[in-house]
Amino acid sequence: MARDTIDTTPITGVRELADHLASGSKPEDQFRLGTEHEKFAFYKADLSPVPYAGPRGIETLLTGMEGLLGWERITDKGHIIGLADPVAGGAISIEPGGQFELSGAPLDNLHQTCRETNAHLAQVNEIAEPLGIGFLGLGFTPTWSRADIPVMPKSRYAIMSGYMPKVGTLGLDMMYRTSTIQVNLDFADEADMVKKMRVSLALQPVATAIFANSPFTEGKPNGFKSFRAEIWKDTDNARSGPIPFAFHEDFGFEAYVNWAIDVPMYFVKRGDTYFEATTTTFRQFMNGALKDQLPDGLPTIGDWNNHLSTLFPDVRLKKYLEMRGADGGPWRRICALPALWVGLLYDAGILEDAWQLVKGWTEAERLALRNDVPIHGLQTPFRSGTVLDLAREMLSLSREGLKRRARLNDGGQDERVHLASIEECLALGKSPADLMLDRYHGVWGGDVTRAYQDYAY
Repeated sequence: MARDTIDTTPITGVRELADHLASGSKPEDQFRLGTEHEKFAFYKADLSPVPYAGPRGIETLLTGMEGLLGWERITDKGHIIGLADPVAGGAISIEPGGQFELSGAPLDNLHQTCRETNAHLAQVNEIAEPLGIGFLGLGFTPTWSRADIPVMPKSRYAIMSGYMPKVGTLGLDMMYRTSTIQVNLDFADEADMVKKMRVSLALQPVATAIFANSPFTEGKPNGFKSFRAEIWKDTDNARSGPIPFAFHEDFGFEAYVNWAIDVPMYFVKRGDTYFEATTTTFRQFMNGALKDQLPDGLPTIGDWNNHLSTLFPDVRLKKYLEMRGADGGPWRRICALPALWVGLLYDAGILEDAWQLVKGWTEAERLALRNDVPIHGLQTPFRSGTVLDLAREMLSLSREGLKRRARLNDGGQDERVHLASIEECLALGKSPADLMLDRYHGVWGGDVTRAYQDYAY
């Protein structure tokens, strides 16, 4: 998240919070997609991570991007930590370990998303090349230890770093050593949100398998296809996971709110100051638990938006839905991730077909998929077949959904063109992780540093 919000509208109750989420509803012809992608910054000379400070650091990179783009500077205690596009609505931010992120603007179609991504990579490389900086598109750092990773000067990250070891064993790895691609998608109303939430939660492990791209840790195979997905299983289970209550009959905006307000907060922001609040749930905050610690004492809509951004379920609900299951990857897969989900969720008929595919799965089956996919990827057994079979079915539905959308580029191609990298992998029956492991045992000769050549932007 590039910028924590400061909306001072007071909160009066749970219904108001549910209405706030519901206010994201919009007609289908106004649906948009916003794509976010993170990448690891490294020095080309020695493949080491890029620190924040210094003449060739992240600070210099962000300042250079500010001069190139003319976007608004985002700061934290005087440090530049991101940039915001005041016109289109996109943003650039840094993750805890210096992962460089573009949060794309809400766009009409995938061709626009790919142009946005291509422009961003060209722009960032224009600034990074003279600094000797490259960018790596993987889900987990393939060679760096946690001790190698620099720390970015963001107040929320300092609070999170102190809290993570109290609630899981891998939270710091999540913060400092992972990268993702995600897409943010709209809903028409509560019923549409519920169906999209259920379909995307059920199929999130399948997307994880398709995009699995993190099989190495500190220079060696780690035994996983997506170690990033494995990390999320032991980060903070109070605020992450498959949220099975989404499949309960009474699920809707208010049910999500009632889950969210019972999750401990990380912080409350007042002005430029972050007050740690890790021992207080949002419900307790609403009931006055922080009256003595804060200047005003009671929550606002800005506090609610910030709290929502610190929840990490496999699919996250704000005024839109965030698909959170995919590992980071190289350029072609940045466009493929939103293509997969847009095709699946943005045509009502295809969405219903997808729901028919998953509606009979039990909670135990969904949980088994989530637990087993990080290890076995596309080869994960499911019923009488494998996740590869599910992935091919998911892809087929998405292709038809994109065909029906009929959004054409200048060459007359519809959005199915952006699924090409997925089609290639599924035709081989292999995820990116499988292909990387083939290279490791083959042409790389056991040298994981070759990833910095083959998977760099």
